[in-house]
Amino acid sequence: MSFRPPVTPQSSLSAATMERFRSIVGEKYALTGDDMAPFLREQRDLYQGRAALVLKPGSTEEVAAILKLANETRTPIVPQGGNTGLVGAQVPFDAGAVVVSMVRMNKIREVSAPGNYMICEAGVVLQNAQEEAARHDRLFPLSLGAEGTCVIGGNLGSNAGGTGALAYGVARDLVLGLEVVLADGRVWHGLRKLKKDNTGYDLRHIFIGAEGTLGIITAAVLKLFPKPRAVETAFAGLNSPEDALALLNLLQSRAGNAVTGFEIMSRLGMEFDFKHLPGARDPLSEPHPWYALIELSSPVESGLREVLENALGEAAEKEMLRDAVFAASEAQRAAFWHLRTGLSETQKPEGGSIKHDVSVPVGDIPAFLNEANAAVVALIPGARPVPFGHMGDGNIHYNVSQPAGADRAAFLARWDEVNTLVHKIVAKYGGSISAEHGIGVMKRDLLPEVKDPVEMEMMRTLKRSFDPNNILNPGKML
Repeated sequence: MSFRPPVTPQSSLSAATMERFRSIVGEKYALTGDDMAPFLREQRDLYQGRAALVLKPGSTEEVAAILKLANETRTPIVPQGGNTGLVGAQVPFDAGAVVVSMVRMNKIREVSAPGNYMICEAGVVLQNAQEEAARHDRLFPLSLGAEGTCVIGGNLGSNAGGTGALAYGVARDLVLGLEVVLADGRVWHGLRKLKKDNTGYDLRHIFIGAEGTLGIITAAVLKLFPKPRAVETAFAGLNSPEDALALLNLLQSRAGNAVTGFEIMSRLGMEFDFKHLPGARDPLSEPHPWYALIELSSPVESGLREVLENALGEAAEKEMLRDAVFAASEAQRAAFWHLRTGLSETQKPEGGSIKHDVSVPVGDIPAFLNEANAAVVALIPGARPVPFGHMGDGNIHYNVSQPAGADRAAFLARWDEVNTLVHKIVAKYGGSISAEHGIGVMKRDLLPEVKDPVEMEMMRTLKRSFDPNNILNPGKML
């Protein structure tokens, strides 16, 4: 895959119109020239964008004024959060486009521990939301590798998943209400705090996962949960994905909703960690073909370790577990998670990596992994599959590292070929080509191949209805 910008109609922005946009936010928060550079490039440098202007509004009213003017002047608008997206949805590709960065809208408007909700603006950094919830003895469970830089608006725009989805669901499941600015500048004041509201269409779900193509989310009512009083973490060595699935099912049958994390990793991924990740060490005394990172959480302070020990003991007796070690401290727990979260970075020194963010039904993960691994190696002898991810919710990051010593450029040139092969196997198991990263431009042209034609037309109908002038993130998703 070349990762060239998509071929889209180009526009221009007159000096007079640029001045009208600037006046909305003030000169200090209207960027041009070299000042725009951080907003035009995504973190992996796969896409280099272009735009006429970057605006940093500080209020919903300013966002509304920007969109009202954009709709009037037919100016393309690209909403952007923390610029941590992985499919190019946040990158502008039109020289006449205006990027609307939400980073200044970073207020936590309200927190209610008794009501178990918090109201965050779109620019609130995810980690800040987590910490604010903790200060009120509550948990906001959305957690992902970029949580120190990604923001709530981007999390909702991409329907982020992360490690907590097994127990708490994805971003969509963590929202009670939204405030959204529509393409014509009108504001939908939908910051409801209700768990039950059966008064017609549930419009919040239209905007979550829409990547800013239907409106700009400016604030959200987020669900909070009781803060765990006990957390137990274990790192286990396994023979196979089949054993991992059996272990997951056993844990859920013994611990129920207390199973809040179950991550699967291959031995090759661990070897990359041990080789390239500072401070990484093998938690177990000998190597194993597969590993599971297991976490149980409970609002009850006592008894959780016993539950986990008994479950893993039973698993060992049934020969679905080869070895396991428990985290004896918070530092050791962090070290276990460090191995999991470092897997993306430690593939980089090994050369080119062809990546997939896919999901299949949980029960089909072993069959998918076995079939995909065999198919990829048959296609490119010496290729090194490095699958890992959230087995508990069916989401596997199916990455393929180049053969050792191979030419990086030649390997990456086969990106589309490998994608086609892997996605065909995903489809065989009724899976999805995008589990949590979104569509953006990277997977835009693949979408019609995997979506029912009626479903695609319904999506296009929504787009035409909410954004008839196609100013909101044009060229993305559809």
